[in-house]
Formats: sequence, C-alpha cells, structure tokens
Amino acid sequence: MSSPTLSSSSSPPLSSSPAPLRKICVLGLGYIGLPTAAVLATQGYSVVGIDVKHSVVDTVNNGKIHIEEPGLQTLVQAAYKSGNLRAQSSPEAAAVFIIAVPTPLRDKKADLTAVESATKSIVPYLAEGNLVILESTVPPKTTEELVAPILQQSGLKAGKDFYLAHCPERVLPGNILREIIENDRIIGGINPESAGKAEELYGEFVAGKIYLTDATTAELVKLSENTFRDVNIALANELATICEKLRVDVWDVIELANHHPRVSFLKPGPGVGGHCISIDPWFIVEKASQTANLIRLSREINDEQPHVVVRMAKEMVQGTADPKVTVLGVAYKANVDDTRESPAIPIIQELEAAGCEVRIADPHVQRFPWKLSQAQEAFSKSDLVVLVTNHAEFATLDPAEVGKLMRCRQLLDTRGQLDLDEWRQAGFSCRRLGSG
Repeated sequence: MSSPTLSSSSSPPLSSSPAPLRKICVLGLGYIGLPTAAVLATQGYSVVGIDVKHSVVDTVNNGKIHIEEPGLQTLVQAAYKSGNLRAQSSPEAAAVFIIAVPTPLRDKKADLTAVESATKSIVPYLAEGNLVILESTVPPKTTEELVAPILQQSGLKAGKDFYLAHCPERVLPGNILREIIENDRIIGGINPESAGKAEELYGEFVAGKIYLTDATTAELVKLSENTFRDVNIALANELATICEKLRVDVWDVIELANHHPRVSFLKPGPGVGGHCISIDPWFIVEKASQTANLIRLSREINDEQPHVVVRMAKEMVQGTADPKVTVLGVAYKANVDDTRESPAIPIIQELEAAGCEVRIADPHVQRFPWKLSQAQEAFSKSDLVVLVTNHAEFATLDPAEVGKLMRCRQLLDTRGQLDLDEWRQAGFSCRRLGSG
C-alpha cells in the first residue's frame, strides 16, 4: 500500500482530543517500551510510561533503568531530567497510546493477557481523534479481532472516531537505540487513514524508510521475519547433527558454503532463545496449524537442541562420581542480560535432573532463578565446562588458569567460540557441537 492521502472528510481531527497534542502514553516499560518512551521524550514529547511493576515505575522515576542495553541509561536519564519522561502504574488521557507489553508463549500459543489488559486500561481515557498503536508482537488478526473490539467499548469506532495501527518493533537487543531510529518500519493501519496518522508520528524520529500496509499484513510481516531466521537456524542445527554422524566439522562446512554468493547459513547452537525467534513462529502455527508444516518442524528441531547439548554433556561426565558441571552463560544471546526463553534453562534443568551439580557464571545477568557464581567458584572442582552463551568475556578466558581450578579438564563448546587447540594444549578434552 502506498502512503495514503489523508482528507478532512475521512479522518478525525487530532486536535479534537482533550489531551495535549504532544502527549504520549506508553504501556509497558520493558525492552521495547522503555527505549521507545525515552526516544520520544528526547524528541520533545511529554511521555508517561505505564508498567504494572512498581519497582520499574520507581526505577524510571529516578532516571534509572532496570534492563541492560548500551546507551539506554544515558538516554533515560536525559529524558527524565528534561521533565518529559515520567512513569506510573495506570494510564491517563493522552493523544497517543502505544502498547508495548509482552506476549509470552503458553502451550505453543500466544498469551495475549497483557495486551488485553493494557487495551482495556485505555478505554476510560480514549477520546475522539486519539491514535492507538500496538507494538507488541502478536498473531495475525489480533489488532482487528482483539484490540479494536475492546477499544470500541468506549463507544468510539476504530478508523472513524480514533486511529488504530500495528507497528511491530524490529530491533535487536544490544542495538535497540540505534535500530529504533535507523531501521525501516512497517506500519499497518486498521484503515489507510490510521496507517497515515501513525506514519506522522514515527516519521519524526525514524531515519529508515516507512512502509504502510494493513494491520494483519504488518502482523504477519514481523512474524515472517523471525520465522525466516528460525528456519535457517534449524537447517544449521540439523546439518550439525548430520556432520556429527559423518565425522565432519559443521563449522568448516558452513564457512566454506557461505563463500557462495547466494548462500548465507546462520550458525548452529544450543537452541534458540529470546522473545522473538523462539516464539513468533508458533504464532503462525497457531493460526495455520494445518499448513505451517516447515515452520513447525523448524521450531521442533531448534527446541530439541538443548537436549542434544545435555546428551553430549552426560557422555562427557559418564562414570564420574557426583559430577559437577559449569555452565557459561544463561542469556539467550551474547553480550546482553536477557534470559527470556534461553536454551540454558532446559539445559540446567536436565543436567540437575541427571544428578549433576550445576554452577552458573554469566557476567551480564544479574537476576536468574538459579544461583549465579563468580568465575573462580563456578570452575572450582568442576568436571566439565559447557559454553552456552558466547559472551565476549568468555573468549578471553585463560584455559590454563581455568584448568587449575577444575577436578577434570573437559570443555563442551556449543557456539564455536573458543580456540579448542589452545584449550587442548592446557590439558582439556574438548568437544564442539557439530564437530564429528
């Protein structure tokens, strides 16, 4: 859809809203909502951030952050000091409402409880001419079939009395602030006028291109982007299993294959985590269970990877009395503190169920259901080191010093990060995922 032309006859005048024109209410102050709120506040908007966690509200109202993201502390502090950013536990009247709440997976289906709750909380404050934007990643048809009907309980009609659009986030943790501004954006409106009104807002701070479409297409575009990556990773993981059986190194195979100008393999690993790639494909399967066969199979392959890692680890400590295993990294990806859907979680659970004592080290993660140890404690008397997350700090470990602390020098690298020759020279028996 090309950019729609707005006309006074078809579009409700934004000036009819009783809220200030530059006032925005952001519901959800997590990995997407907080950076978005801070960026808008530094653009001169009056932003009130809403979160159900009082600790998050208190943190933001002190100009601080509760998540790890490069540059975010400086931005939030600047937004707070400008007087344009504040936080509270319930919404209030505004010209624009942005819903950026989590949509976790429950039994392979989207749990839209937070989206539903956030949408309902807007209803008492919704006024003619308001713009409501859903940024949360959701199954197709959510904007039309869930959000719009709830908002219309206000007595106002979506697309006629207020604007409604879906603008999915497309950012990568660790690069969120740059990508919020630089990445292209997809905006899907409940009608062309809604898409155009949302474009006016994002056009003020997005340097990338903005593409307009309908809400359901926008929802599916976001899911398809992450599904593409999930399928590619599943191919790499399946290839790793094949290479194990053929006694070939998958890392060499992928490196050489990627020299072809039309081939771009992603890398195998211990599984797929995070709040996007590991979840979004299931949202498609939920809506098209009879036809999403490749998508479902790819998800199943990637969900199996933590069990593959555990089987390898159990083989390496077989025969060891009271085995102790050191897990390096519980974040779902390198150099972030995000543990959502991390493959480390099922790995730890299975190792403990198998009778292993598990020690955990992660220089980025501060909060985790299991005890986190400093390096020396994590390696002490250990029988096996399993690298799960390839944080930059782990690449600089001295294998000789690590070995001095361990009872049995063994290493399992699931990310292809470490120089195994160096570790072998330090007396380690080493295995790498996908290396036969």
